[in-house]
Amino acid sequence: MYSFKMSSRQTCPRTCFCKHKYFSCCCPSLIPSRETARFYLLFVLIALYMLAGAAIFSSLERPAELQAHLLWERRLQDFRHEHNISYEDLKSLLHHYEEARTAGIRTEQGRALWDIPGAFYFVGTVVSTIGFGVTAPSTLTGKVLLVFYGLLGCSSTILFFNLFLERVITLLSFLIFWCHRRRGGHSGLEDSDGNRNEEWKPSVYQVTLILFVAVLLVACGAASLYSAMEGWSYLESLYFCFVAFSTVGFGDFVSGQREHHEDTRVYQVGNCLLMLLGVCCTYSLFNAISVIIKQGLNWMLRTLAWMYSGICNYRLQLRPLFKLCFSDSEPPKCYCEDNNPHRQQVQAVSC
Repeated sequence: MYSFKMSSRQTCPRTCFCKHKYFSCCCPSLIPSRETARFYLLFVLIALYMLAGAAIFSSLERPAELQAHLLWERRLQDFRHEHNISYEDLKSLLHHYEEARTAGIRTEQGRALWDIPGAFYFVGTVVSTIGFGVTAPSTLTGKVLLVFYGLLGCSSTILFFNLFLERVITLLSFLIFWCHRRRGGHSGLEDSDGNRNEEWKPSVYQVTLILFVAVLLVACGAASLYSAMEGWSYLESLYFCFVAFSTVGFGDFVSGQREHHEDTRVYQVGNCLLMLLGVCCTYSLFNAISVIIKQGLNWMLRTLAWMYSGICNYRLQLRPLFKLCFSDSEPPKCYCEDNNPHRQQVQAVSC
């Protein structure tokens, strides 16, 4: 075993290793907590999920987009030659139509957008964060007012969704406890009510399954109504239900916008109630699924920690083997600078 005599300005790899170890031990804040690690892991998984989704949807929709562009250019050329219109005049007309479309002008006559029922439908899409995009304020005052109106309205609606979720969980807890007591007899009635409620608290998987069935029933029933009233196919109606209930709101399908819907007040009321019920149930389902995802992230972190600890233990087991292999080799030397600036010397002093 060898030790080295060094001056105060000398450095040694062993000393550097000790400093690094001391630094890592004295700075535990550099080691992320479980919450921080879960946040980073979720960020990476969402990024990978988005990249995979972008690749899939690009491969599916990009050919249709290119074909639609070619078809549109061909129609523009045919229209110009048929009516002898210059390209600049046609482009100006289309630009004016795009501006008019913001105010609700369509090629087919539709219902009024800014009467009381239409405005109520608009504010409903705002506070529920659906935002179909069919109706939008065109005046500067309306745009400024929408910012403050949406700030308070969206916050209040999110609070309403959370309270709705709490009551759904309470109702499901009562129903599951009642079913268990009916199936298992009256055993355990001597326990206190608090203990029974704690014992029969439903799992997140049961709540998720029940909420999924509820969303499916509401979506199927609403799709039947929309298919009959809007003239959509049943699959298009189901697609609209998911887009609307999940508050994505693309705007390619929007209910209640036909002209004859102004005379069907019952359908307008039913449409609003279905939207409210579907959004509440879907929001509750998303919250339940997020809890399951959180449990999955915890399992992944435990698995990674177990793998890391296994690697560290394997390295510790191999360390004595390396010591035996290199015990007969030439002893290490530490090259140190002497205090004399005119010469350098190397010293190795055995213990």
